[in-house]
Amino acid sequence: MKWTCVLPMILALAACGKATPTDTVESLVAHPDRLKEVQRLCQEDHAKMGDATCNAASEAFRRRFMGDGKGKYTPQPAPRN
Repeated sequence: MKWTCVLPMILALAACGKATPTDTVESLVAHPDRLKEVQRLCQEDHAKMGDATCNAASEAFRRRFMGDGKGKYTPQPAPRN
Protein backbone atom coordinates (compact mmCIF):
# COMPACT_ATOMS: atom_id res chain seq x y z
CA MET A 1 0.00 0.00 0.00
CA LYS A 2 2.82 2.33 0.88
CA TRP A 3 4.59 1.79 -2.46
CA THR A 4 1.51 2.67 -4.48
CA CYS A 5 1.68 6.20 -3.07
CA VAL A 6 5.45 6.58 -3.17
CA LEU A 7 6.06 5.21 -6.66
CA PRO A 8 4.03 7.86 -8.57
CA MET A 9 5.71 10.59 -6.53
CA ILE A 10 9.16 9.25 -7.38
CA LEU A 11 8.28 9.03 -11.07
CA ALA A 12 6.90 12.57 -11.07
CA LEU A 13 10.05 13.93 -9.46
CA ALA A 14 12.24 12.02 -11.89
CA ALA A 15 10.34 13.48 -14.85
CA CYS A 16 10.73 17.01 -13.51
CA GLY A 17 14.49 16.69 -13.18
CA LYS A 18 15.19 15.93 -16.83
CA ALA A 19 17.41 18.47 -18.52
CA THR A 20 16.46 19.95 -21.84
CA PRO A 21 18.29 18.32 -24.75
CA THR A 22 21.24 20.27 -26.06
CA ASP A 23 22.38 20.43 -29.63
CA THR A 24 25.67 18.59 -29.86
CA VAL A 25 27.81 18.32 -32.96
CA GLU A 26 26.90 14.64 -33.37
CA SER A 27 23.16 15.27 -33.04
CA LEU A 28 23.30 18.15 -35.53
CA VAL A 29 25.27 16.04 -38.02
CA ALA A 30 22.63 13.32 -37.72
CA HIS A 31 19.70 15.75 -38.14
CA PRO A 32 20.32 18.19 -41.02
CA ASP A 33 16.92 19.87 -40.63
CA ARG A 34 17.75 20.81 -37.04
CA LEU A 35 21.20 21.97 -38.18
CA LYS A 36 19.64 24.36 -40.70
CA GLU A 37 17.28 25.70 -38.04
CA VAL A 38 20.11 26.29 -35.55
CA GLN A 39 22.20 28.01 -38.23
CA ARG A 40 19.29 30.31 -39.05
CA LEU A 41 18.72 31.14 -35.38
CA CYS A 42 22.42 31.83 -34.86
CA GLN A 43 22.45 34.13 -37.85
CA GLU A 44 19.42 36.05 -36.58
CA ASP A 45 20.45 36.39 -32.92
CA HIS A 46 23.85 34.98 -32.01
CA ALA A 47 23.76 36.33 -28.45
CA LYS A 48 20.47 34.58 -27.71
CA MET A 49 21.65 31.20 -29.01
CA GLY A 50 25.04 31.34 -27.30
CA ASP A 51 28.55 30.64 -28.48
CA ALA A 52 28.50 26.93 -27.64
CA THR A 53 25.45 26.15 -29.76
CA CYS A 54 26.58 28.26 -32.71
CA ASN A 55 30.07 26.75 -32.59
CA ALA A 56 28.55 23.26 -32.52
CA ALA A 57 26.42 24.16 -35.56
CA SER A 58 29.41 25.44 -37.52
CA GLU A 59 31.46 22.33 -36.65
CA ALA A 60 28.55 20.08 -37.64
CA PHE A 61 28.23 21.91 -40.96
CA ARG A 62 31.98 21.50 -41.55
CA ARG A 63 31.82 17.78 -40.78
CA ARG A 64 28.85 17.27 -43.10
CA PHE A 65 30.54 19.20 -45.91
CA MET A 66 34.14 18.02 -45.56
CA GLY A 67 33.52 14.58 -44.06
CA ASP A 68 35.49 13.02 -41.24
CA GLY A 69 38.70 12.61 -43.24
CA LYS A 70 38.36 8.84 -43.44
CA GLY A 71 36.74 8.66 -46.85
CA LYS A 72 37.25 5.66 -49.08
CA TYR A 73 38.52 7.86 -51.90
CA THR A 74 41.45 9.35 -50.01
CA PRO A 75 44.46 8.54 -52.19
CA GLN A 76 47.63 7.04 -50.82
CA PRO A 77 50.72 9.22 -50.88
CA ALA A 78 52.81 8.97 -54.06
CA PRO A 79 55.83 6.69 -53.73
CA ARG A 80 59.22 8.38 -53.73
CA ASN A 81 61.95 7.03 -55.98
